[in-house]
Amino acid sequence: MTATKNQAGQRAAARIDLALQGGGSHGAFTWGVLDRVLEESWLQIEGISGTSAGAMNAAVLVSGYQIGGAAGARAALEAFWRRVSEAAVFSPFRRSAFDVLMGRWTLDYSPMFIAMDLTARMFSPYDLNPRGVHPLQKILDESIDFAHLRDAPIKLFITATRVRTGQARVFRNADLSANVLLASGCLPTMFQAVQIDGDDYWDGGYAGNPTITPLVRECTSSDTLLVQVNPIERNGTPRTARDIISRLNEVAFNAPLMKELRMIALLRRAADAGSDEGRHWAEMRIHRIASDVMTELGYSSKLNAEWSFLTMLRDEGRRAAETFLIEHGDLIGVRSSLDLDTLLDGV
Repeated sequence: MTATKNQAGQRAAARIDLALQGGGSHGAFTWGVLDRVLEESWLQIEGISGTSAGAMNAAVLVSGYQIGGAAGARAALEAFWRRVSEAAVFSPFRRSAFDVLMGRWTLDYSPMFIAMDLTARMFSPYDLNPRGVHPLQKILDESIDFAHLRDAPIKLFITATRVRTGQARVFRNADLSANVLLASGCLPTMFQAVQIDGDDYWDGGYAGNPTITPLVRECTSSDTLLVQVNPIERNGTPRTARDIISRLNEVAFNAPLMKELRMIALLRRAADAGSDEGRHWAEMRIHRIASDVMTELGYSSKLNAEWSFLTMLRDEGRRAAETFLIEHGDLIGVRSSLDLDTLLDGV
């Protein structure tokens, strides 16, 4: 069974949701995926759940879409990432000369990154940045019309982690502001917690990266495109301290998402067995867009905002989206292209 087409041979319109992971500058990969998806007029975005960089991509997309449709969304995303790169021109976090010569994107041997990595183990952002200045504040204000988000037909679900309880809070269109997006991407070793409505928040990735639940409960679409930035699998066991920390971060930031995907798989089995419980969850069709290139990038490169790096990731995102559309595009509206049952192995 394949997706239906109209008499002209064109694909029938399909409503989809997007689930966008966070990952610092690796979010430029998601930019590329979105840039390619927005070229497909038959794909109609109903809702977007995003965390950290995924949240920023989501908000920028919807703000641009309100102004100029798909073309406006694509232009807004490019302008946002260009601002990020321009703001980082004088950043001390630069690749070492040796890494530039070898064509590596890592900051592992950058003197300032090494100094920051060590300092963050002894001092907090409250010690090093008492004014709480955030380099993305101005960029977000310049890139997003938050008034447009409140009236947008595309539903936004932005996750941040409440420090006091450790639980996720999902912000919707009417609640969104630059502070909400900064909260969603607030790494506690780098930035002071962001206060909203009297509560302090950290990066949403600790509680939902991204959160799938609101897409199921508040959207009518049954197809979710998950754009995965953090690799699920890596071959071999990390041996160096930096590689161990990098892998721990990936596991931690994937854990909430994997838990939700396993729940969908379990509910699908329950529905197949004749149970009415969770039938709507069980009807969800999950599709994943990812790339092996992301497994070649370490944690430190998430702070690399060089334009050449961002555009490399964008181009890889476009390639990954193109491959998905060719190989699995016909499954949208039909069945999942991601085999969720494999997530239950060993459970």
